[in-house]
Amino acid sequence: MLLQDKVVIITGANSGIGAASAKLFAAQGAKLVLGARNVDRLDAVVSEITVAGGEAFALAGDVCDEAFAKALVNAAIGEYGGLDVGFNNAGTLGLPGALVDIEQDDWNQTLCTNLTSAMFGAKHQMPEIAKRGGGSVIFTSTFVGYTIGLPGMTAYAAGKMGLIGMAQCLAVEYGAANVRVNALVPGGTDTPMAASFASDPEARAMVEKFHALGRIAAPEEIAKAALFLASDASSFVTGTAMLADGGNSICKAA
Repeated sequence: MLLQDKVVIITGANSGIGAASAKLFAAQGAKLVLGARNVDRLDAVVSEITVAGGEAFALAGDVCDEAFAKALVNAAIGEYGGLDVGFNNAGTLGLPGALVDIEQDDWNQTLCTNLTSAMFGAKHQMPEIAKRGGGSVIFTSTFVGYTIGLPGMTAYAAGKMGLIGMAQCLAVEYGAANVRVNALVPGGTDTPMAASFASDPEARAMVEKFHALGRIAAPEEIAKAALFLASDASSFVTGTAMLADGGNSICKAA
């Protein structure tokens, strides 16, 4: 039980990596506050956790609203008495396209969802985690723009790479308070968001070839990497961009 009685916030918890992490963390003893926009899918995740004997509380909202980040922290305090881990996982591919065709509103929305929302989360999570004697903050980054450049993904890559820089600076800023901050860098993962990018067998096969393992990850595999960063198993790991990428970063196969 790596997270026994640890209080954890997870955003983007209604599907994909967020939902898989919520279920795994609950099975490892965590008390969860789950945030996302889609209330029906969020409630379904909570129901699955509670039926299995876990503890979870749902709060629907928009991660681009700083008040929502604060409300999630307040819910953790109100429901469970404090906060130990913040997993800022919400993200979006945004509207793919060449840079010359990107409208400012689309750029701003993509960066807000992928980067600014995590800043809001960390801003309100870290002081409360410090009050508990330390803990972990995790940002979900990506291989896109870090180990592989993909056309039409400039806004997505820019926001996700910003998370790595933010993790490094916050790791130093809060290191003395024993709050560890890391960016998790998954490879291609079988999520609804990824399916919208690789929407046909040919595109999926191309993405699979990016990886030394010759496949993309199940969300549950990335959840296990997040569990490591959330738990005391990673007690001396901070300021990293931790790869869970199936060999994406070292694969040069055509």
